[in-house]
Amino acid sequence: MSTINSQDDEDTFKILIATDIHLGYLEKDPVRGNDTFVTFNEILDHAQKNEVDFVLLGGDLFHDNKPSRKTVHSCLESLRKYCMGDRPVQFEILSDQAVNFHCSKFPWVNYQDGNLNISIPIFSIHGNHDDPTGADTLCALDILSCAGLLNHFGRSTSMEKIDISPILLRKGRTKIALYGLGAIPDERLYRMFVNKQVTMLRPKEDEDSWFNLFVIHQNRSKHGATNYIPEQFLDDFINLVVWGHEHECKIAPSQNEQQRFYVSQPGSSVVTSLSPGEAVKKHIGLLHVKGKKMKMQKIALETVRTFHMEDIVLADYPDLFNPDNPKVTQAIQAFCMEKVESMLDNAERERLGNPRQPEKPLIRLRVDYAGGFEPFSVHRFSQKYMDRVANPKDIIHFFRHREQKQKNDSDLNFGKLVGRPASEGMTLRVEDLVKQYFQTAEKKVQLSLLTERGMGEAVQEFVDKEEKDAIEELVKFQLEKTQRFLKERRTDAEEEKIDEEVRKFRESRKKNTEEEDEEVREAMTRARAHRSEDAVLVAASSDEELMDTGMKGTGDSDDGLPATLSRGRRWARGRARGGRGQNSTARGSSRRGRGSTSQESATSSRTYKPVPVAAKNMSILDAFRSLKPEPSLNSSKSYSEDILDDDSDLEDISIVPSSKVNQRLSTTSSLSKRGSQSQISRGADFESDEDEFDPFKSTATSRRTK
Repeated sequence: MSTINSQDDEDTFKILIATDIHLGYLEKDPVRGNDTFVTFNEILDHAQKNEVDFVLLGGDLFHDNKPSRKTVHSCLESLRKYCMGDRPVQFEILSDQAVNFHCSKFPWVNYQDGNLNISIPIFSIHGNHDDPTGADTLCALDILSCAGLLNHFGRSTSMEKIDISPILLRKGRTKIALYGLGAIPDERLYRMFVNKQVTMLRPKEDEDSWFNLFVIHQNRSKHGATNYIPEQFLDDFINLVVWGHEHECKIAPSQNEQQRFYVSQPGSSVVTSLSPGEAVKKHIGLLHVKGKKMKMQKIALETVRTFHMEDIVLADYPDLFNPDNPKVTQAIQAFCMEKVESMLDNAERERLGNPRQPEKPLIRLRVDYAGGFEPFSVHRFSQKYMDRVANPKDIIHFFRHREQKQKNDSDLNFGKLVGRPASEGMTLRVEDLVKQYFQTAEKKVQLSLLTERGMGEAVQEFVDKEEKDAIEELVKFQLEKTQRFLKERRTDAEEEKIDEEVRKFRESRKKNTEEEDEEVREAMTRARAHRSEDAVLVAASSDEELMDTGMKGTGDSDDGLPATLSRGRRWARGRARGGRGQNSTARGSSRRGRGSTSQESATSSRTYKPVPVAAKNMSILDAFRSLKPEPSLNSSKSYSEDILDDDSDLEDISIVPSSKVNQRLSTTSSLSKRGSQSQISRGADFESDEDEFDPFKSTATSRRTK
């Protein structure tokens, strides 16, 4: 790595680099709740004191996909405090900003906005914790971008091809091509790299004169066959890769011997898991770039809560612990207390030299009790350290490794066994759990229509992104596709033949992973659209409830109204009781009372389409049989739909002959007129503005039946 002699001249970029800040992590914890906010302020304070040109964040600025109001408020407060000011920005942007920030309503860098006064621009990609989701595919970074406090880049909207267009920066004679790629599921991105569907665009003019900086947020260490991104996938023209998502701090650039570029892994700025990688000292980086030369300066974070971790294997102390001794548990507990006290002493000595460090440290003692030992009560042990450590409930972690046969049993390496406990060294993913379940499940519960891959991704969306309709929409989408397949094949309506065709169709889809991914994306799109429609209906229902409340307040009481109208209004506020003289079937299906038509007059003029209820739990055979043409119904009679928008959990669908509807509506119209006259005679005050909604006018009824 080349060094820079004169760092503070007009040709040198100074860039503050940080990743995985995780704002809002454990924000409700009384001890650790403010750790992320304090450290974020320290990071921005370093940027201000070092007068950097800009701050580069490598994803996971927020810990949650939907951060709380406290988290968003604290973030906005810090950005406004440190990033706004009169200090001029010394670099310029040469690329087309409409391409770089194509997902923003304000497609230009924030410091060029005439309404803002930005002294330290921040460029950030999104991570897997704060990635875009929902019907509008928005994330928390989009809120900051819209407010003009942050520049969100590196967002890809296409799932078939990714073109990474760089932000071209120039300061004096130094030019930087800043590439960014927000978090994408590792397996999908791995497959896209293999299929050469990821392209990094380069400047047409003097492409060798640019310093190419790439920021990415993916798994760097191998968690599975395709659940990571090998460094060899990246282009060799890159000079430096800033790798987010990995929390262990390895900020000193290391060179990839094959691709010849350097990789810097800043790690997280807060401890989010009690694992060995988090125990490494936390740093951020101050990157100096001049021409094609660079230098990374490590800056230690002083406000990070100190974390000490130690492993012990009880079998390594045969002189101290004998499993046959009845008091061996008390001896183990006393030994663990000595270890914890030793770590507390080290933490106290470390904190004496740094007054900004939080008082209570994080302590973790992992105990391997293999060899016939029994663990003691962790809760009773933790009570002794409630006022001394920040994580009293997690101080002790007992685990037991399986005995592994080796060639030389006398040379067992217990340190290697302690390296990766089963509960901490492995990352369990929802997709893997779903696949494992169906692989070991009985035959009667095996999937016959969906694949384990598609179901796993749907469950992942349901768990991580709260897409409550993800699984249902995927099942519906695949059912419709299978029905079309069977119809095209003209399969005989026999269960055995249909099952065989479905099995072949499923196996062909399992081989075509791209088509299966497209199905999952289509189902997720439908789920988001369905959620948006539900939100609109809920909002409309809320408006109707407000109008009903307004109706209640316009008169002194319901005594002046006809009995039918009064009952109808009372019915609209509560549960329906069924009309007199109706049988139980009619009462349970449509729940019509005498006042139901008056409720219709009070509702808005929206119309609804009938919902096919019987198609919800349809088997493959029934679905196939439903494709046969049925004799057409006699359409000489005229029918009118009468559907009520109700808060109850039953569906209100009723088909009533139009003659009866007209008769009931005319009766309701006359009742509404008498009701309004009665209200006026009792002194109710109605405004004469015709644009005002009048629930007692018969025009609402006529609009409702159109």
